[in-house]
Amino acid sequence: MKIQLSEHFTFKKLLLFVYPSVIMMIFTSIYVVIDGLFVSNYVGKTAFAAINLISPFIMALSALGFMMGTGGSAIVAKTLGEGKKQKASEYFSMLVYITALGGVLLSIAGIALTPAVARLLGADGELLRNCTIYGRLGFITLAPFMLQNAFQSFFVAAEKPKLGLAVIVIAGITNIVLDYLFIAVFGWGIAGAAIATSCGELIGGFFPILYFARRKEAILHLGKTHFDGKVLLKACTNGSSELMTNLSNSIVGAMYNLQLMKLAGENGVAAYGTIMYANFIFAAVFFGYSIGSAPIVSYHYGAGNHDELKNLFRKSLTLVSICGILLTITAQIIASPIARIFVGYDKELFQMTYTGFRLFCVTFLINGFNIFGSSFFTALNNGLISAVISFLRTLVFQLGVVFILPVFFGINGIWLSVATAELLTLFVTITFLIRKRQEYHYA
Repeated sequence: MKIQLSEHFTFKKLLLFVYPSVIMMIFTSIYVVIDGLFVSNYVGKTAFAAINLISPFIMALSALGFMMGTGGSAIVAKTLGEGKKQKASEYFSMLVYITALGGVLLSIAGIALTPAVARLLGADGELLRNCTIYGRLGFITLAPFMLQNAFQSFFVAAEKPKLGLAVIVIAGITNIVLDYLFIAVFGWGIAGAAIATSCGELIGGFFPILYFARRKEAILHLGKTHFDGKVLLKACTNGSSELMTNLSNSIVGAMYNLQLMKLAGENGVAAYGTIMYANFIFAAVFFGYSIGSAPIVSYHYGAGNHDELKNLFRKSLTLVSICGILLTITAQIIASPIARIFVGYDKELFQMTYTGFRLFCVTFLINGFNIFGSSFFTALNNGLISAVISFLRTLVFQLGVVFILPVFFGINGIWLSVATAELLTLFVTITFLIRKRQEYHYA
């Protein structure tokens, strides 16, 4: 059943439209998770800690792709809602080209800076060598990775969420199979993990280019365009929250690792890495829903359909609430299996990971509302509010609590830091949603 952005969305239609984006985000999260799983079990915890130490740096430089995708798709979908299809394709093309160029430049910078960043994060000896290998190989395909992240949103705006899902699934399966071959069979170690991930990213980044360039009859077409500084600035403003989220996550991740190195050494970093892998997949449900629903919100905002905005807002809050409860219960149940799969070979590390994850998973009751709230304002083309929510959620509050809570609760304070920061952000999100309901007519 083909569902168009212009339709009235029942719960069934909404779920059918957004589920490809949810699964797409889960498969995207699996990239690093699978690397960590194979490296931890076949190479060892030092290499595992290296991936967790340098990955925030890679994700920080890749943030441009998320910004262009979410911020740009909000403009493109709004333009489609206004009935300007050709103009929407021109905006889309410009943003894709800029993302690709930015990816190449950031790739060069990342390759050059990886060793220095690893040292700054406390790596030396074998840990430093592993960080450098994984980071530099990973940065080679930064441009296609950024394009993959951007196309996740543009596929939804083009009413092709299932095609976007298919691309990510194929890329994810490629990564998993090659991880097994390169690490478990060929014994290439941490280099094999990086190469496997890069191969998946090449598929996720380049196939969409071929599709949008050849399908001229599609809603969005990749072709001739011209530079429009106002649109680029608006896209960056709209997507600033996603940029801030990724940059902040990288900074905060580095701070968490520094704290954990002081409190528990490599074991602490490895335990935190395992918890973050689980968090990536669980939070991907909320991010996927937000990415999948945002173009619908943008379209109806552009078309002035206030009743449908109210309908989408109510249904979204209901779905986020249900998902939060289910994910929290699931996390409590699978805490032991998750810890055993990643670090079951080390009893002390297993116990630290198990305890930490059970404390951490309270986060899932709260963070869905903040993730959706930030995305909702991006879809309404209010990048400022979206950025404020993300800035407070992922940087200000987290940096505060990660240094304060361990003083009173030791390492358990680190596991509770994210939930505490999300709770503080929730009050901000609710305040903005209440104050802006009349201006945007969603409640």
